Amino acid sequence: MNLYELGNRIKTLRKEQKITQEELASLAGISRVTLGKIERGHFGSVSVKTLDLIVNALGYEIELKTKSGFGLPVLDG
Repeated sequence: MNLYELGNRIKTLRKEQKITQEELASLAGISRVTLGKIERGHFGSVSVKTLDLIVNALGYEIELKTKSGFGLPVLDG
């Protein structure tokens, strides 16, 4: 998952839980403007800690997984 997809996923989870940007930002201890930028994929210098606060407020956690194929597309034989 790339950063843009992460922002989109945060937005989807927030909407599924019927939480406004303002409510989620308050729960995570960040500004609504920052959350809006993240949801639109504009991460700038957002820290991993900030992302952790957001996903934690949604009831999730950040997990690392092995990247298969080193990010290269798989060619079908």
